[in-house]
Amino acid sequence: MTQNKDFFEAVYQIVRLIPKGRVTTYGAIAEALGSKSSARMVGWAMNASHKLLNIPAHRVVNRNGLLTGKMHFSEPDEMERKLTAEGITVIENQIQDFQHHFWRPLQELKVD
Repeated sequence: MTQNKDFFEAVYQIVRLIPKGRVTTYGAIAEALGSKSSARMVGWAMNASHKLLNIPAHRVVNRNGLLTGKMHFSEPDEMERKLTAEGITVIENQIQDFQHHFWRPLQELKVD
């Protein structure tokens, strides 16, 4: 259980660094943590993050830019509203111009 808690906290540390108007993916976070195959675990961490403060969970999407975590927000359109407020266009639950908005933790944070 402590191992999961530590992993979740590491996920949250990265998510807190995602700049406004940018998004990243579950897989990119897992890769930045040195655990490339743990994208699903990152998803679990994001699901649990809604009970915490200061975690911009709306900035984490799937590898295709789809808002797959939107059902975990208190309102069905909350994730999209938050992204739109940051200048990101979302059409049919998918971020438009995804590569332009994609924040790559490994490159941005220079994680080795």
